[in-house]
Formats: sequence, C-alpha cells, structure tokens
Amino acid sequence: MPLSERQLAAFADKHAWQIPFDTSPRHLAGPGDARHVTHGLAAAGWSAVSDPLSAEIVLRSPDHRFRLQFDPQSSTSAWWRLRAEPTDTEPGWYAEFGELVPAEVLTGFTDALIAPPPQQQDPWQPVTSANWHRDSDGTAHSPDSMCRIELRPSWHVETREPGHEQFPGPRIWHAYFDERTPVHLVGSFLTALADRSPLQRGMYDRTGHYSVAQKPSPLRPQQVVDAHTARIESLRARARSARRQQPKPAPTPAKAHPARPAARR
Repeated sequence: MPLSERQLAAFADKHAWQIPFDTSPRHLAGPGDARHVTHGLAAAGWSAVSDPLSAEIVLRSPDHRFRLQFDPQSSTSAWWRLRAEPTDTEPGWYAEFGELVPAEVLTGFTDALIAPPPQQQDPWQPVTSANWHRDSDGTAHSPDSMCRIELRPSWHVETREPGHEQFPGPRIWHAYFDERTPVHLVGSFLTALADRSPLQRGMYDRTGHYSVAQKPSPLRPQQVVDAHTARIESLRARARSARRQQPKPAPTPAKAHPARPAARR
C-alpha cells in the first residue's frame, strides 16, 4: 500500500494551521504525530495488514520479515511493538516502545530499518557527545537525570519523573531492545534521542512532563509540513536504492530429463 497524496494532505491539513513550539529536551516532548513513523514506512513499501476500521495499525515490510504494531488501546505500557523474524543468516529480535516516546525519536530507529547508516558507530557515542553522563556500570543519564539508558545485556531506556533519594519516580515512557537487536538500530534510536535540537509541538499537544521547555518556533507551519514531505521523498529514494543493491536470486537450473530408451523396431 503506497503512501497516497490524500494521506499526505491529511497530515498537512493538521499541521499547516498549528503554530509550532520548539520543545525540549526530546525525552519530555511527548508523542507527537504517529504519522512520522507510519508515513515513513509506507513510503518505503511497508503495507498495512490490520483492519482499516480498527484503532490498531499493523504494518509489514515488503520482505515480510518485519512487523510493526501500534496499539493505542494496549493493556500494557507498550504501544509500539516491532518483531523481526529470523533468517538463514540473522536471528530474530524484538523491540517495544511506550506511549509517550516521541515519534521523531522512534523514526530514528525505523528509518534505519529502511536504509542502515553508512558507518557502524558506537551507540554510546551520540549520548556522550550530547553531554549525557556515562557511568562505569553500563548506564548513562540525561543532563536532567530524568532519562536513563542501561545495557544489561539488552538495552533499556526509561524516562521517569524525579524521585526521592534512591527511589525512582513514576515512569513516563520506556524503550526496550532485546539482546539480538542490531547495534546500528539501537545507535540510530539513541542518536535521535540525544539530539539537542528541539522537536516541534502544537500549542495544545500532549507533552511528556510539565517541566518541558517550550517557546515559539522560528519555523512557520508550512515549513514543518515541507520538512515532513521532504523526509518522505528521501525515504522513498533510499528504499529504491536499497532494493537495487540487493543481490538478485540465482536462476534455478533447468532439470535434466533422463534419456529415453530407444524404441524397439
């Protein structure tokens, strides 16, 4: 199911009339528009396999290996779930994300599924470059100490309200990647999370916490829409390029037919 012009127009109709506010830090910006995720995957050829009249959205990759589920009526804290089936050369894996994970941060992960980053970098590098505090026990936390990353051996990311002494506050959102999740995907998620540039939210959009900082954005509403459209076109091109680089399956050799015995005269 390719992404249609009507679907892009619906995104534009919402955001073209919404005054954007620069919102930071990213881990407190709130969920934003889920179409940042779903539009990107649809542009790359993922298809919807869920009931179109259901609140649940299920997208499947063209090779049927990946399956993303978005369920805003989930009875658990995970609204986004992504499963990768095993192949002959790679193991299967699983990742999940909570309700208030910013969609723009989640796209760092899903965009890397479409086209992996050119270099395999240390996933901790973008975190430390953004002045997050790296601990010696395989953890790191944001400058405000509200977002924490742990590797044990799977990756856990949690944003929590400030606690009291050794007792953590209530959880705001979480992300979990099992130990078989490719490192470059985790690194792409952490890169988007630790990015110090603000996210755009409308005046009445839900945020993750009251302490989030917001100020009128220098961007005009149409610029927000144009940035989304440009990203979609870029993902389309990257998906086409990735498909062209995939090796074509070798042709199946024709079966040799056994020689027939000569007919008797």
